[in-house]
Amino acid sequence: MMNCAAKRTGTRVCRSLLAALVLSGGALAGAGSAVAADQATPQRAPAPPCKSGQLTVSGTSGTGQARVTVVNKGPKACVLSGFPTVALAGQGSPDRNKPLNVTRTGTAKPVQLAVGGRAASQLVFPPVLGEADGYCASGAKPFAAPTMVVGVAGAKTQIAPNDGGNFAICGNSVRATAFRAA
Repeated sequence: MMNCAAKRTGTRVCRSLLAALVLSGGALAGAGSAVAADQATPQRAPAPPCKSGQLTVSGTSGTGQARVTVVNKGPKACVLSGFPTVALAGQGSPDRNKPLNVTRTGTAKPVQLAVGGRAASQLVFPPVLGEADGYCASGAKPFAAPTMVVGVAGAKTQIAPNDGGNFAICGNSVRATAFRAA
């Protein structure tokens, strides 16, 4: 630097060169910091989709609705997304089973379930009105079944109403929310 200051014409060149070195060194230091920051944050592979063997499915119900809860029983984290499938099951008789059209409510987003993690979906049935056998506002004949079969991640689980009665429905559809962390 002393040598540059001694020459009047070289001073500008030396200062410009010094400024360029400082700036490029700063840029390199900044780039090095960004690279170091990227390396400091480990990148994890996404969890695989949940499989039927690692999930337990249970349900609770009330009048015209049911909540389906899924628990990851392990051995590793997994990702669940989408909606359940639903059918009403008539006392073990295949001719009394009624697969239902699932009207999807909300947007399905992947839910990462750690071991022990939970997700849930809410089901809402068109109500059967009145007492005893009841009636449907649409004029359709009500359908009742003692159990419901819920499909999640390729597995089917049979669920009974909490009150010991039947699931009763008008029509052949059910509304279901997408699975969400519970």
